[in-house]
Amino acid sequence: MFTYDPVLFSRMLTGLTLIVHIVYATIGVGVPVMIALAEWIGIKRNDPYYLLMARRWARGFTVTVAVGVVTGTAIGLQLNLLWPNFMRVAGQAIALPLFMETFAFFIEAIFLGIYLYTWDRFKNRYLHFWLLIPVAAGSCASAFFITTVNAFMNAPQGFDLIDGKMENIDPIFAMFNPAMPTKVGHVLVTAYVTVSFCLGAIAALAMLRGRRHVYFKKCLRLTMVCALVFSLASTLIGDLSGKYLHAYQPEKLAAAEWHFETTDKAPLIIGGMLTDDHDVRFAIKIPFALSILAGGTPGTVVMGLDDVPQDHYPPLRTTHYLFDLMVFLGMYMLLVAVWYFIADIRNRKQGVPIHKILLMGVVLGAPFSVMAIESGWIFSEIGRQPWILWGVMRTAEGATTSPHVDTMLWLFAVLYLVLTITSARILIRMFKLNPVEEEIASLGLEGGPAS
Repeated sequence: MFTYDPVLFSRMLTGLTLIVHIVYATIGVGVPVMIALAEWIGIKRNDPYYLLMARRWARGFTVTVAVGVVTGTAIGLQLNLLWPNFMRVAGQAIALPLFMETFAFFIEAIFLGIYLYTWDRFKNRYLHFWLLIPVAAGSCASAFFITTVNAFMNAPQGFDLIDGKMENIDPIFAMFNPAMPTKVGHVLVTAYVTVSFCLGAIAALAMLRGRRHVYFKKCLRLTMVCALVFSLASTLIGDLSGKYLHAYQPEKLAAAEWHFETTDKAPLIIGGMLTDDHDVRFAIKIPFALSILAGGTPGTVVMGLDDVPQDHYPPLRTTHYLFDLMVFLGMYMLLVAVWYFIADIRNRKQGVPIHKILLMGVVLGAPFSVMAIESGWIFSEIGRQPWILWGVMRTAEGATTSPHVDTMLWLFAVLYLVLTITSARILIRMFKLNPVEEEIASLGLEGGPAS
C-alpha cells in the first residue's frame, strides 16, 4: 500500500521547482553578459551585426526574465510552506542574503526596462551600453546572494545553536562561509558556459541549414570564444570544489567516487556498478586521481565511507552517476570549444570552412550544457542528504507535516509545464516571424563588414 510521506513530496516539489527555475536563472545570469559583450564589440568596431545581436538577444531575454520571476517566487514560497521547521531555525541566518537577492533583482529589472526603451535614443552609443552594466551586475549579484544561502546549508556557521534555536547570529559570517567561494564561482561560470552554447547553437543550427550570412559566423565566433574561456574557468573551479569537499564535506566526495576505505593514492572511479555489499564492478579507475583532486598530491589521504555512519550516507548510486554525468558533459563542452577555436584559426588563415560535424557538436552542446547544470545542482542537493543543514538539521526534521503536499505537487507541475511550453512557443515565434536576414535587409546592413 502507498503511504503518504510529506517529506518525500516536499523534496519532490522543491526539486521540481529548482529543476525548472535553474534554467531560467542561468539564462538570467548569462545572457546580460553576452548582450554586453556583443554591444561593446559592435560599438568599438562600428559593426552593426554585433549591435543587432545584442538587440535580438535582449528581446528574448525579457521573456525568460518574466518566467524566471514566477519560478523564483515559487521557491521563496516553498521555503516557508514546505520547510517551516528549517526556516524557523535558520531563517534569521539567511534573511540577509534573501533580502539582498530581492534588492539585486529590483536593480536588474529597473535598468533592463530603461535599457530596452532607450535603443537608438542616444547619439553616444556608449551611454546606452552603460545602462546594461547594472542589469548584468544585478543578475550576478542576485545569483551570488541566493547561492550563499545554499552554501550556508552546506557549511553552516555564524551562530550558536542553543536548545534547537540559533542564537548570537552573525549574518555576514554566515553568508561568507567556506562553501561560498567555490559555489558562487561555479554557479556564475557555468551559467556563462551554458548561455554561450545555447546562443552558439542557434547560429550553428542556422549554418547547418544553409544560412551562411556573416551574422551567424560572427555570432558563433563570439559565443564559442566565450564558451572556451568560461569552460576553462569552470574546470579550475571544479578542481577547487573537489578540494573544498575533501576539507569540509568528505562524506559527499567519498559518495561521489564510491570511495569506502580511508587511504592515500586513492583512485578516481568512473562509471561502474555498485553491489549491495559495496563492491565496485566494471568501473574505470584512474590511479591516484582522487587523492590529487582532493589535495593536489597522490599522497593525500582521502576519507572513506567506512568511517561514516551508514545513516549519514547519501544515495550512493544516484550521487555517483550524477557526478560522472556532470564531469563528462563539462569535458565535452570544453573539447568542443577547443575544437572550434582551432577550426576558426584555420578558417581565418587558410580559408578552411567549419566542418558540419563541429557545428553539430555545438548544437548538441546546448542541451548538454543544460543537462550539466541540472545534474550539478541535483548532485549538490542529493549529495548533502540526509542533511538539509549540514550536521545541524536532517531533511526530515525541516519538512512540513501537511497532508496536501501531493496536491501542491500536481498543481505546480501543471503550472511549470504551461509556463515552459508558453515561453518556448513565444520565443520560437518571436524569432521565426522576424528572421535575422529580413531584419538585416530592413536596416540596410547588407554589404557590411565580413569578419
